[in-house]
Amino acid sequence: MNTQQIAEKLNGELRGKADLEITGAEQIERATAGQITFIGSRNYLKFWDASNAGAAIVDRKLANDIAVDGNRAIIVVDNADLAMAQLLELIAPPQPRPATGVHPTAIVHDSVKMGQGVSIGAYCYVGPGVELEDGVTLQHRVSVFDDTRIGRGTHIWTGTVIRERCTIGMGCLFHPNVTIGADGFGFRPSPDGRGVVKIPQIGTVEIGNGVEIGANSCVDRGKFSATVIGDGSKIDNLVQIAHNVKIGRVCMIAANVGIAGSTELGDGVMIGGGASIKDHTKIGSGAIIAACAGVIADVPAGQQVLGAPAGEYRAKLKEWVTLRRVAARESK
Repeated sequence: MNTQQIAEKLNGELRGKADLEITGAEQIERATAGQITFIGSRNYLKFWDASNAGAAIVDRKLANDIAVDGNRAIIVVDNADLAMAQLLELIAPPQPRPATGVHPTAIVHDSVKMGQGVSIGAYCYVGPGVELEDGVTLQHRVSVFDDTRIGRGTHIWTGTVIRERCTIGMGCLFHPNVTIGADGFGFRPSPDGRGVVKIPQIGTVEIGNGVEIGANSCVDRGKFSATVIGDGSKIDNLVQIAHNVKIGRVCMIAANVGIAGSTELGDGVMIGGGASIKDHTKIGSGAIIAACAGVIADVPAGQQVLGAPAGEYRAKLKEWVTLRRVAARESK
């Protein structure tokens, strides 16, 4: 694909060489003459002159600050980040996928209902009463237990385990070694004081459409009802979602987050890496929780919090400044 064709695909404005063949995409510092990069921030303008990149996708607000010679090109768009994502979808190599049908080594119960175009890879296990809608892909060594339903076009990577009676929506993507529907962490001290009593977890997990869950993340089943993840939410690697948590639509949860039982997130909540949220907490729609925050109280809709214990970010910054000033005075 050449720069003219890329500009047309992205509905961008081409400046510079129109017939430059592009063989791939790369970061601006590493790109070569046949590759395209992107510039979405003023911080990266300084790299353009020294870069070997043949072309760049550039935010419109930055385009007039970039010089283009006759051997290179820029494609001006409203949002370089999103345009690059669109381009990557066009040029990305296809993901590996097992052949349509059931691999001879897979164990699939006779009662399983399968739609058209389902792919079940080597050494998978699919239990009684499972329903796999059209186009579902189970990569090698995926286990799906009894009476679970998986929606159309969902792609599940190697090592994932989905336990009994869970519901997975359409168009989901689970990366390797995800666990859905394990028992929640429910224990109480035994009456005789000699250990603990395990509380049965008889609920389920309900995951909406278009949800992506990163590698080695866990979503526990509810104690009574369902743990719920809303449509379009994206969950990074190594995230723990405890029993009976309710997550709204289009939430973004970064790696190493822990969300304790019965917490409720509204729509569009963003949680930075390493944050922890206390049980039975309510996080309002549009709230932003900074990385490594320790949330021990409800967060109103739209509020930004940071720190441990977490607080409203302006108040928390003032608190830290005050503590520094006090510490500086005490050290004199």
